[in-house]
Amino acid sequence: MRRRPGIGGLQTAAAARDQYRLLGDNVAKLRTDLMKEQLATFRSQLEDFARKHKNDIRKNPTFRTQFHEMCAKVGVDPLASNKGFWAELLGIGDFYYELGVQIVEICLATRPHNGGLINLQELCALLRQKRKSDREAVSEDDCLRAISKLKILGSGFEVISVGKRKLVRSVPTELNKDHNEILELAQVFLFSIS
Repeated sequence: MRRRPGIGGLQTAAAARDQYRLLGDNVAKLRTDLMKEQLATFRSQLEDFARKHKNDIRKNPTFRTQFHEMCAKVGVDPLASNKGFWAELLGIGDFYYELGVQIVEICLATRPHNGGLINLQELCALLRQKRKSDREAVSEDDCLRAISKLKILGSGFEVISVGKRKLVRSVPTELNKDHNEILELAQVFLFSIS
C-alpha cells in the first residue's frame, strides 16, 4: 500500500505550482513584449508603404480597396478617425466623409423618384457623374465604406440585399422579411417585362 504525501509533500507540490505559474507568467510577458515589438515594426512598415503609395491609394479605387482589406486583416482601420494618423497621412478620412455627404445629397434628391431605395450601382453611377471634375475615381467598395460611416447618423442609411442586388435605403424605416420578399418579387416582375 502506498503512502499519501504528508505536509512536506503538499508544501513541495505548492512550491512547484508557484514556480510553474511564475515561469508561465514570464513566458506570457516575453510573448506579449515580442508581439508588441512585431506590431510596432509592422505599423512602421505599413506607414512607410502608405507614404510611398499615397497617390495610388487616393486615385486608384482597386488599389484603395486592396489597401483597406490588408489593413482590416491586421486590425488597422484607416477610416477610424478624421483627425487620426491615417487621415493626416493619406487624407482618406476626408475622402470618405466628402463621399458620404455626396451620397446623402444624391439619396435625398432621388427619394421622390425611388421612395428612398436606390440601387447601389445606380448610386455609384450618379456619384461618378457628380464627381467628374474630381481626380479620384470611386468604386462600389468606396460607396459601401462611405455608407458605413453614415451609420453614425442613425438608422437612415443602410445597404440591404434584395436577391442579388444591393440597395441603399435612405429612409429611417426598418424593412422586415415581408418587405424584402415584395421587393424580390417586384424585381423579378420588372426583369420579366424588360
